[in-house]
This record gives sequence, C-alpha cells and structure tokens, in this order.
Amino acid sequence: MYDLIGDIHGYATELKALLTKMDYQEIDGAWQHPERMVIFLGDFVDRGPEQVETVQIAKAMVDKGKAMAVMGNHEFNAVCWATEDPDHEFDADCWDTEDPEHELNAVAGDTPNPENQKKYLRLHTDKNHRQHKEFLEQVVEGSELHEDFVEWFKTLPIFLDLPELRVVHACWSPEHLEQARGYIDKENRLLSDSWEKASRDGSEAYNMIETLLKGLEILLPKPHFFLDKEGNPRHEIRTRWWQTENLTYHALAMVPGSEIDKIPHNPVEAHILPGYDEKKPVFVGHYWRTGEPAPLTEYVACLDYSVAGENGGKLCAYRFDGESRLRPQGFTWVDGR
Repeated sequence: MYDLIGDIHGYATELKALLTKMDYQEIDGAWQHPERMVIFLGDFVDRGPEQVETVQIAKAMVDKGKAMAVMGNHEFNAVCWATEDPDHEFDADCWDTEDPEHELNAVAGDTPNPENQKKYLRLHTDKNHRQHKEFLEQVVEGSELHEDFVEWFKTLPIFLDLPELRVVHACWSPEHLEQARGYIDKENRLLSDSWEKASRDGSEAYNMIETLLKGLEILLPKPHFFLDKEGNPRHEIRTRWWQTENLTYHALAMVPGSEIDKIPHNPVEAHILPGYDEKKPVFVGHYWRTGEPAPLTEYVACLDYSVAGENGGKLCAYRFDGESRLRPQGFTWVDGR
C-alpha cells in the first residue's frame, strides 16, 4: 500500500530518517520498500538546508517507480520564477502605478530588481526572491542542475485520484478540479501553454491553481480585514474548506493567532465551501499544523507538520492500508531539528 509524506522543504536528513523508520532502504540509488510505495504531497523546496538532496531523493524514487508525487505551490512558483514571460518585457514604469496591490507590495519591499530587464511568470521582486532564496543558492540559479529540477517539477501532476484515495497539495475542490480539465493532460500535469495562463492573476487557470495548491480563500465582509505576518492588510481569508459545521468566517479562518479576533462571526453561505464528498480519504499538505498529528476529519488528513518551523516541528507520514476512514494510529513522524 501507500506511505504518504507531507511537505519536506529541504530537510533531507529528516526525510531519510522517516523513510528508515518506515523500513525503506536505499537500493541502487533509490529508497524503496518491497511492498509499499511513497506518495509525496509536494513542497520539496525552499527554507531548509538540504534542498538539492531532498529533490534528488524524491526524483530518484519517482523515476524508478518507487514513489508518486504531486506538485506543491513551491514547485509551481519555482517553475514560474525560472520561466520567461513570453508576452512581456519588464517595464519598471509599469510597477509604479496607483494599483493598491502594487503599493502594498512596494511598502513590503516587494520591488523589482532593476538589473533584470526580463519579466518572468513569477516576478523577480525582493519579496519573491526572499521566499525562494535558499533553493536558488543551493541549486545555483541558472545551473544545469537548476534547469533539470525545474523540468522535473513540470512533470508533477497537480492532483491524484486513485481507486483508494485522493491527493492534492492544499484543497480538494470539485469546482476547481473540473476547471483543471481544460489545462492538464491525461496524467493531470499542466499543459505547456497552461503555465502562462495559470500565472495571470484573475484568470480561471490562476484561480484554479491558487485554490488547489494554496487553499480556498473567501472575501471578508466589508470593512473587515486582518494583517498578515508581514504586516500587510488582507481582505481574504484562507479557509478550513473541509469543515461542514459552524460555518462562520471566524471558525473557518486560517490567520495568525494574533489576528483572529478581527475576523467576524458572521455566517458563511454553505455553497461557498466545497466540503468533501467522503467517497474516499483525501490527503493534503500545506497548512503548517502543530501538535500531535491526527486526521482533520475521518476522511481528510493534513500531513504538513511544520518541519521547517522555527521551533522544529515534525516530518509526518500516513501509512495507508486501504482503510475507508482515517485513523490516528496511521500517522508516523520524526522530529525536526
């Protein structure tokens, strides 16, 4: 059966320890188990000290048929960072506009690098560079290895729908999964011309990839807002999309603890949330959970337990044996450093 592993973020030492704990061995250059297969939930890169080795381990396992993987938002961002925008040249004058979003980004230090006159699908701003800096430095930006990793990231499906289970990095949304059909191939990989579409803010493809890889966001009722971790005002909240009861903005919001009191207790209309059909278990990463790993519901599990967090965390897996409902006993993990 399957061992599903959450967000690794460049912590190869913890990945090897977790694989060893689950009785995998490195044979002929790939970690493997005689009876089981790993499914990685994405976010291999950014933040951690061993990003090259992390990607090499996962890629070798996938290439040799010992693992499957889905794309995380960090792999999507890595491809877009390295991909030139075919329709636009960089124009510094275009950045200095009256667009409130641009003004907010500029206040946060999210300004373009004037030395780089090309425009990419992911803008080369200071803010975006900080988020991606560790990977770029460790892989050496522009190197053959960097290009190889980016090409591999492009081959990752954005979701898996297997007979026994489902996997997506952040949100299993039927509406957005249906929209994805127009942008993916038969193996659920983004088509070559879909990368540009998925990078255009406001497009259907952009909203689809944002929801599946980053989570479902909903607009707060006016005039409510909160401040993100960088102090920027935000008018949309990321939601606990799997929740089916207590559907209020306050109960659904995933915001910094210091900001939760700013979120109103107004009810949210049920049709806004996808819920979950509970036909089979679904596994996600992305949400930086803490504490002892446990299912979110009997059918939904998050396996991101903050291995890259400042206070350690866990690299978490779920050992799936075909059960129709998830069990706390299925979780296993190793502590972060």
